Amino acid sequence: MNNDTIRKRSIAVNRTSIDFGDALGSTRTDKRVEILRSIYQFGSISEAARANGVSYKAAWQAVETLGNLAGVPLLEKLVGGSGGGGARLTAEGLQVLEAADMLSAAREEALRKIRGGGKSPSAKLRNIAGIALRTSMRNQLPCIVGEIRKVQGAAHVQLDIDRSQRLLSRITLESLQLLELKKGMPVLALCKATAVTIAPTIVGIGGVNLLKGKVTRRVGNKADRQVSLELPSGLQIAGFVQADSDLKPKQAAMAAIDASAVVIGHVS
Repeated sequence: MNNDTIRKRSIAVNRTSIDFGDALGSTRTDKRVEILRSIYQFGSISEAARANGVSYKAAWQAVETLGNLAGVPLLEKLVGGSGGGGARLTAEGLQVLEAADMLSAAREEALRKIRGGGKSPSAKLRNIAGIALRTSMRNQLPCIVGEIRKVQGAAHVQLDIDRSQRLLSRITLESLQLLELKKGMPVLALCKATAVTIAPTIVGIGGVNLLKGKVTRRVGNKADRQVSLELPSGLQIAGFVQADSDLKPKQAAMAAIDASAVVIGHVS
């Protein structure tokens, strides 16, 4: 899209009313932004979905999420359109595309300078971009996407922490499309500490992930139930124990996390 065209059509809107930081956070090729761009180009949600290889439902989900993050509606649906109805971007939607192009250009310039300096990030820092991610989820574990299966209308994604331990994440098919997950892709597995149960031994049942490790610390006194567990890979995972638990540092323990509580995130 021509940036000058977008600027001319959006000049009358107060830019401070749109939360560009949340809507465009940290990605270079956000699938949601590309769907928004395609709606501008084709004037149709259905065509935008086809152009990006996602379902109509996923395209709508993408636009709704961006609108929530931006804090203003980015799309208006036109009555009488064919194939799911016509649609056009609001002036704020046009501004989001303009901002996305500006951020992409700035990112490329920053990467060019980094490469020009002869310094390349260590392979161990492949998830360094995740540092910019602010979330209430205490646990953020670098993983590699393994097998992906579609089961009863949902996607079951295997996330390999290391050679011996892995997580299963259960997400919607729309999320699978929008994240463009593929085997071998580095991602972050995220979950709240409150979704993690830690105990000396836990019996596994269907849909529950079990991780093994050693207790590294117990926050505060015994009345505080939060515990950190170190996995064999060196990663830490935080969770909670039962009120009467007597787990101590260096003791072997297990962590249980439901597959539906594991969120997947990645930065392009």
